[in-house]
Amino acid sequence: MQVAENMAVSIHYVLTNKAGEQLDSSRDEEPMTYLHGSSQIIPGLESALLGKSAGDKLVATVKPEDAYGERVEDRLQKVPLSMFEGVGADKIEVGMQFQADASHGVSVVTVKEINGDEVVIDGNHPLAGETLTFDVEVMAVREATGDELNQEHVHGEGCNHE
Repeated sequence: MQVAENMAVSIHYVLTNKAGEQLDSSRDEEPMTYLHGSSQIIPGLESALLGKSAGDKLVATVKPEDAYGERVEDRLQKVPLSMFEGVGADKIEVGMQFQADASHGVSVVTVKEINGDEVVIDGNHPLAGETLTFDVEVMAVREATGDELNQEHVHGEGCNHE
C-alpha cells in the first residue's frame, strides 16, 4: 500500500538543520503517525512521502517555503514587561514561549531579549527560515477509518475518542 491522500502513515524520522545538527527524532519513541493530506506535517515532507510504502527509506531536504516559511522581521516586537504580569514578570526568561493572539490566529511567541521593562518577542516559528533535512523510514501505511477521516486525525494508543 502506498502513501496517498487519507492514508494513516507511521514514520520514524531524524530531523537535522543545514549545519547537520539534530533537532528532533522519533527513533527512541513510537513512530509518528499522521493522516496524509490533512496538513498535519509540513508540506515538503508530505510531498516527499507521497507514493512511498512501508519499509521505504528516504532523505528529504525541505526548503523554508515548504516547511515553516521564511523569517518575517515584522514578527519581532518590543512589548512592555508588564504584559507578563499574569505569568510573573520577574520569572520571564529568554527562550520562554507563550501563546498569543495574532492577526492570523493564535501563535507561539518566543522571548528573545529582556531589556529592563521591555521584552523582545519573536512570532516566527522557531524553525522559520531553516532548510530542514528529514531522514525517514516509512513504518506502516493503511487506509484511514471513517472516524479518523471525520475527526481529521489517526486514532491509536492513548487516543480517547469514542
